[in-house]
Amino acid sequence: MAKKLVIIGWGFGGLRTFYNLAWNKNFEITLIDPREKSSMKPAMPEVAFFGKDVEKTRFALKPIIEGKGHNFINEAVMKIDAENNKLTTDKGNELEYDYLVVTAGAKKDFGAIKGLEEHGYSMCDDVHAPKLWEQIKNFKWGKISIGSAKSSWGTRVKIPDWVAPCEGPIGEAMFMINNYLEKKGLREKTEINVFTPWDVFFEDIDDTVRWAVGGLMWKRKINLHMEKVTTEVTDKAIKFEDGTELESDLTIMIPVYFGQKFLMDSGLSDEVGLLPTDKSMRHLDYKNIFGAGDLNAITMPKLGHLAVMQADIVSAQLRKEVGENVEIPEYKPEILCIMAMWDNEAAIVLSDTKLWGTHDMVWYGQWQGLFKKQFDWYNIITNGKMPPKIGEHMFKKLIETFGAGKK
Repeated sequence: MAKKLVIIGWGFGGLRTFYNLAWNKNFEITLIDPREKSSMKPAMPEVAFFGKDVEKTRFALKPIIEGKGHNFINEAVMKIDAENNKLTTDKGNELEYDYLVVTAGAKKDFGAIKGLEEHGYSMCDDVHAPKLWEQIKNFKWGKISIGSAKSSWGTRVKIPDWVAPCEGPIGEAMFMINNYLEKKGLREKTEINVFTPWDVFFEDIDDTVRWAVGGLMWKRKINLHMEKVTTEVTDKAIKFEDGTELESDLTIMIPVYFGQKFLMDSGLSDEVGLLPTDKSMRHLDYKNIFGAGDLNAITMPKLGHLAVMQADIVSAQLRKEVGENVEIPEYKPEILCIMAMWDNEAAIVLSDTKLWGTHDMVWYGQWQGLFKKQFDWYNIITNGKMPPKIGEHMFKKLIETFGAGKK
C-alpha cells in the first residue's frame, strides 16, 4: 500500500521533491500551498529592473500535480500534530500523513523594520518585484540605496555565524540598476549606495569572489557601507543602529527572514520558527518529518541551490524508507549561483570555503549571461524543474576550468 506523503510548499525544495517521487508507486503525494500559482524566483530581478512580465514567471500548480496522478490542496497549513501524524488547514480540513516534507520557505518579514512596508521596496517575490519596477521606470535622479536587514537564527543546529540570509540579490540589483540608469542617461545624476549589516559584503563567500565584485563596484562608482544595521526606513532616509543615516530617494532591501507561525504553533520549530533538522534533513525530534529549503534551519545561506541539494537527500531518504536500495547523497553545502549583471552578461559563483570546502571561484562574461537565460527558460517551460544533474556537473567543470580563484 502506498505511503501518504505530504509536501508543504511549492518552492525549489517542494517541487524538486515532488518531481523526484511523482513517478514512484510507493507514494501517494499531496502538495499543500495557499497559492494557486508557482513563480520562478530567479527571474524576479528581471521583473524588478527590466520590466519582465511577471505572468511569464508563473505557472498553475493544480494541473501539474494532478496531471501526474497526485493531489494539490490550495489551502494554508495552520497546525501540525506530529504525535498523531496529521495536520489541519485554514479551512478546517484535517489530513493524515505517513511522511511529511516541509518546504514552505522562510517568511520575509517586511514589518520587522519600522517604515519598510511603507517606504521600501524589494525584488524578493512576484508581489514586490512588479511594484519595484514601477518605481524604477519612473525614477529620474537622486540616491538609490540597496541592502539587507539583519536576521537572527536559532540555536538548535550549528550553522555559520552570518546575519544576512543571502546577499546575491543585492549584487544583481546594484549592477542591473546601474545598467538601466546608464541606458537612460541618468547614471551621472544618481548616487548608488549599498549597505550590509556585517563587517564584510558577501559574508558567505571568500576573498577571490569578493574582490572581483568589489572591483566591478569601484569601476561603476557604487559606494559600500558596512556594519549598517537598519532600524527604520523613511521616504528620504535609512536609519541605522549606530545612529547614522543614509539619504535615500529609493530604498531596496532584503527584509528580515523569519520562520513560519504554523511551525511555532505546532512546537516543531526552533526559537525563530525554522525547522531544525540533522544533515539527513530529518527533524531532530520526529523522524518521519523532513525539511528542505529556506525554512530548514541548517540552510545557510538561504539559496535555491541548497534547497535542491536538500530535496535530493530527502527524496533518497524516503525511497530508502519504503525499502528501495538507494544511495543517500552526503550534504556538502556550497554556493552555486548565476548573478545577472548587465545586458547579456552575468557572473557565475562557485564558493564553499566558508562552508568547509576549497572552492572560491567566479567566472563572468556574455557566455555566462547566456547560461542565465537558458536556465530561466528551462525552469519555466518545465514548470519548475531543474536541469539534469549531468548538466550541473558539466557546469561546475566549466567554472573550475575557466573561472578565477581557488579550486
